Amino acid sequence: MHSMFKLNCVRGNNFSVWIYGISVAGIIGIAGVFEYLMGRVLICKCGYVKLWQGVVMSPENSQHLSDWYSFSHIIHGFAFYWIGRKFFPRMSFGARLTLAVLVEAVWEVWENSAFVINRYRATTISLDYYGDAIINSIMDILFMVVGFWLAAKLPVWVIIVLTIIMEVGVAYFIRDNLTLNIIMLIYPVEAIRRWQMGI
Repeated sequence: MHSMFKLNCVRGNNFSVWIYGISVAGIIGIAGVFEYLMGRVLICKCGYVKLWQGVVMSPENSQHLSDWYSFSHIIHGFAFYWIGRKFFPRMSFGARLTLAVLVEAVWEVWENSAFVINRYRATTISLDYYGDAIINSIMDILFMVVGFWLAAKLPVWVIIVLTIIMEVGVAYFIRDNLTLNIIMLIYPVEAIRRWQMGI
C-alpha cells in the first residue's frame, strides 16, 4: 500500500512537470508569435546568429543569443523567485516558475512595443535600439528561467553577491545595467545620461 502511494506520487510529480513544462513552452511560443505580428524579425537582419554580442552601440545589440543585458534577465529570475516565495509560499515551484515566465513574456512583448522602443531611444544610451530579434527575446526569457532556478538552489547571500557582481560588472563595461535602465526608463537623469555617453 505504501509503495503504491509512493508510485502514484512519483507519477503525479512527473505529470506536473510535464504540465508546467508545456505551459512554459506555450507562453514563450505565444510571446514569439505576438512579437512576430508586431514586426519583430526572427533573427538579426545581418543574416546570422552569434552566441554573444558584446558591442552595445551597434544595430546588432539585442539581436543575437546573448549580450550584456542577458545578465539583467538573470537578475529578473532572482527577483521573481524571491517575490514568489514571499507572496505565494503555498504555490509549487512549477507554478511559480510558470507565473514568472508569464510576467517576463508580457514584459518582453511590451518592451518591443513602439512606445517602449521610442522611450529607450529617447531617454537611454540605446540610440540604435529598434527592438529585440525574436530569438534574443526568447533567450531573455530563458535567462530569467536560469536566474529563477539558481535562486532556488543557491543560498540567499550567494544570490546577493552574484547580483552585485553582475550589476557592478555590467556598469563598468558598458555604463549601463538593470538599475540604471529602470531609472532612465522611468525618470531620466541627465547626469546619468551624460556619464553613460562619456560626456
